[in-house]
Amino acid sequence: MSHQLPDVQATSPDVTVGLSQVGVTGVEKLVKITRADKRPLVFTAEFEVFVDLPSWRKGADMSRNMEVIDEILEEATREEAYRIEDVCGQAAERLLEKHDYTSCAEVSMQAEFLRREQTPASDRETQHTVDILASATATEEGTREEIGAHVVGMTVCPCSQGMSAARAKQKLEDLEIPEEKITEFLDEVPQPGHSQRGHATLSIESEGAPDVDLNDLIEVARDSMSAHIYNLAKRPDEDYMTFEAHSDAKFVEDCVRAMAEGVLTEFNHLPDDAVIRMSQSNDESIHQHNAHAERVVEMETLRREINGDLV
Repeated sequence: MSHQLPDVQATSPDVTVGLSQVGVTGVEKLVKITRADKRPLVFTAEFEVFVDLPSWRKGADMSRNMEVIDEILEEATREEAYRIEDVCGQAAERLLEKHDYTSCAEVSMQAEFLRREQTPASDRETQHTVDILASATATEEGTREEIGAHVVGMTVCPCSQGMSAARAKQKLEDLEIPEEKITEFLDEVPQPGHSQRGHATLSIESEGAPDVDLNDLIEVARDSMSAHIYNLAKRPDEDYMTFEAHSDAKFVEDCVRAMAEGVLTEFNHLPDDAVIRMSQSNDESIHQHNAHAERVVEMETLRREINGDLV
């Protein structure tokens, strides 16, 4: 004689309070992204999966959540998928379908992306690592998907560079160098400033999948800082990076604004309600604290601000 196990999760809780997120974290899966005329990209991705829980239900079906995420991610590794954020979107929609008590399902993932590139001066092939971020939220109104990246670069402080330039100018004047020669020298040879390793994070969210090429998004984030950095750097590369960074000194606020300008230039086709998330954190070299700036803004507002139409 068989005994049916009780469905404890479906019973009423002792305290009837709803929960906005119940689910699992740290789920690791291989995800394969197909590309036209190129080898597929394979990521080791870590997922988080959540549903909301009404006040009348004691628990979510953890085994069902794991079953759904396993099913959809196994399909993604075997069948064609063209966007990482679509993997999250499909999983979120399946979760919503399978949980009749759920009004919102969220799936997010992080993965490391290795990109090949050439060093800037020695022209050697090297790789750099980008942290890829993707997520999706499914409700009865539809599904919003987000794609983003976290990249590392270099920044130089304009304030300390300005003080160095003033010192150099004073010394050249003491040596009786003509004013026009001093100006020419300082224009051609950027003066020292304290540098930081910068961390830029850029993501774009829209209804359905954002019409955004991941590599373009990565480049917008990298270009927002004073200079790119490279895993492999010969002496000519080190000289190139140092000169480039000091030629384009930026505060942490400047980096976010440069990112915003890059988004408008590269992704101006995005709908007005697309949400842009931009942040910059700098590991200070001469302070114990770090610097941080960020902005979350809809595309319509970003267009108005950059174009000067603030009315």
